[in-house]
Amino acid sequence: MDQNLLVKWTTQKHITIPSLLLQYYHRLGLKEEELVALLHVQAFIDDGDGFPTPEFLSERMSYSMNECAELLGRLIRKGFLTLEKKWDEQGILFEYYTLEPLWHRLLQFVKGEEAQLEEKQKENQEGLLYQRFEEEFCRPLSPIEAETLGMWIDQDKHTVELITQALREAVVSGKLNFRYIDRILFEWKRNGVKTAEQARTHGEKFRKYQNPPKQEQKRAKAESYPSFSWLDKS
Repeated sequence: MDQNLLVKWTTQKHITIPSLLLQYYHRLGLKEEELVALLHVQAFIDDGDGFPTPEFLSERMSYSMNECAELLGRLIRKGFLTLEKKWDEQGILFEYYTLEPLWHRLLQFVKGEEAQLEEKQKENQEGLLYQRFEEEFCRPLSPIEAETLGMWIDQDKHTVELITQALREAVVSGKLNFRYIDRILFEWKRNGVKTAEQARTHGEKFRKYQNPPKQEQKRAKAESYPSFSWLDKS
């Protein structure tokens, strides 16, 4: 192959195809020939031709001019392509294509997919949380307990991670009941505790305050009795 021709090919402008478009075009309702037509339109736009005619499109595709005209019309009707109008600097009205509707729909679709994935992950986490509670309580949760657990998540906006940590605190304290766990969550919220790490730190400080070292306990116990000095006996 001629070296100059190779350099010319490799230095030409390239159209960038978002990988998300290739991944989701069929789920957006695009057929293969429609996708290729859109890519050709985008290539024309990148080259400075904002209004490629069906004739020009036909020269690049294996479709007749009439078929390309129908293809462009179908893409407009389906909301993937828009024909806009604009006045130029000389006051002449001209038309041009834009693929903004396609990019907007792709963005909304991806956001919807991510939201569904997050919702599914949340449901899985909540299911594991219910299972963890039943394992610690060694029994199925009552309807009221299940409702309370749901309220902690939906109304109080406590994270699954934080509720799990509150359950651990209740187990460590030997007070495994929903009222005590609710009290823990209330105190954490009041003190700005939002993560499991903050909760662990807060719990350690609380237990240290509630259970001082044995030396301090002995000293406090000794000080609670009246002192006696053999020198003061009469």
